[in-house]
Amino acid sequence: MGPDQGCARQGERGPPADVGRLRRLRLVLPPELAERVPAQVARRSSLGTRPAPSRRPLRFPVVPSGSGTIPAMFERTALAEGPRVISARLPAARSVSAAAYVRAGSRLESRDQAGMAHFLEHLTFKGTAAFPSTRALSEAIEGVGGSFNAATDREATVYWVRVPRRETERAMTVLGELICRPALDMAEIDREREVIIEEIRGYLDDPGEYAQILFQQAMFGPGSLGREICGEESDVRGLPADGIRAFWSATYRPANAVVAVAGDLDHGEAVDLAARTFGRGNGVVHGFEPAPALPAGSRILTGRRDTTQAQLCLGVPALPRDHPDAWALAVLNAILGDGMSSRLFLALVDRDALAYDVASGIVEYADAGALQVTAGVDPGRVGKALDGILRELAALRDQVVADDELAKAKAYLSGGLELRMEETRHLAAWIGGQEALHDRVLTLDDALAAIARVSAADLARLAAQLFRDDALRLAVVAPARSLRGLDRHLRLAA
Repeated sequence: MGPDQGCARQGERGPPADVGRLRRLRLVLPPELAERVPAQVARRSSLGTRPAPSRRPLRFPVVPSGSGTIPAMFERTALAEGPRVISARLPAARSVSAAAYVRAGSRLESRDQAGMAHFLEHLTFKGTAAFPSTRALSEAIEGVGGSFNAATDREATVYWVRVPRRETERAMTVLGELICRPALDMAEIDREREVIIEEIRGYLDDPGEYAQILFQQAMFGPGSLGREICGEESDVRGLPADGIRAFWSATYRPANAVVAVAGDLDHGEAVDLAARTFGRGNGVVHGFEPAPALPAGSRILTGRRDTTQAQLCLGVPALPRDHPDAWALAVLNAILGDGMSSRLFLALVDRDALAYDVASGIVEYADAGALQVTAGVDPGRVGKALDGILRELAALRDQVVADDELAKAKAYLSGGLELRMEETRHLAAWIGGQEALHDRVLTLDDALAAIARVSAADLARLAAQLFRDDALRLAVVAPARSLRGLDRHLRLAA
């Protein structure tokens, strides 16, 4: 848990005032580190300051290639009984970023372990063998001007550190300590239990967060995918210390980790540091229950809150992480609601003044996914906002996207990928997230080519597949008067 990501859907710093309304569905990896293939909502650790939550889609794209400051290749080494090490060199970079991914997330918990992966992520920052306190850990990194954090997601947990190049060994030492040698002290476990409970209460008191929690339940039901990453308050109170230690012992093993390093250092140095700081040890990667079919019953979940703004989240089931149409979905999402030039923003904000904030995003898992739209609107205009969103979905389904709009969306995605690769944190997340969750890393050229291949016919086919009345799911948090008659609006225009 740290200043950038962890147990919450928030960024290390708030967005600039001029783009404050462009919030996205929050990802699980540090938001700054995630980009292309969206993922689930993550819960960030408690270390460092936390701005107001925002939500945006998380993705694990591909490693860059080409000329200039962008590296032409990445290198990968699998250490015997140790982590997989993947690195990308960024010449002349003054910083080095290292990220460690562990296959331990809330989806991999049994029902009686609910909240354990997130609890464990919190506890690692309470002290390790070499750094016996939160203060010792934070001073080790912040004392040289660096930053670090962690995030728990449904299918993985990630820790990251960014430091000046000369402090690379320090960064790798801290990562190895957090994952392989946490103290897990009994007194700290009991104390942190209360911190996490307050965190859970904070999410339930935040209308936007609560709407996201309800949407996850509406889309994925009561199983591990639909559960909140932190667990419920009763879950956290009941987690035994010996169970948490056993969970760490089974999952936080060197052989279960992917270590990604980006900066001006060679691969051999990265491998040597990972071998020395992580050591050796096999572990267990827990399986998870398959994603359920779309839950039967109510398509709408609501939360009554006496707020001056209603928060809504509307979506449909989408694609799993490695689906062949993943890039087509990314283009479709860009057109629908990613940015100020998207259809949703121009219609609901710029033209109709129905919302201050509207955006779409993609959530992806190994075997499931969702495309969702979030918005904050006047409680008396929830119906109008829903009608406006559904009109845009229907238009994408029924009308072929024009060539110029398709070209703009492709340029938006392609240019964004290229620009983000000049920063070591993005680059480390790019290669590490792919290796950890996709078991492969593509080149940026491959990604750009995949975007270029997306056609208007692909978008029409995909929109027809996704945008169906029976697939719609909705979560709304608002005053009681705004929650009546929502079902009348939950249908796509003919």
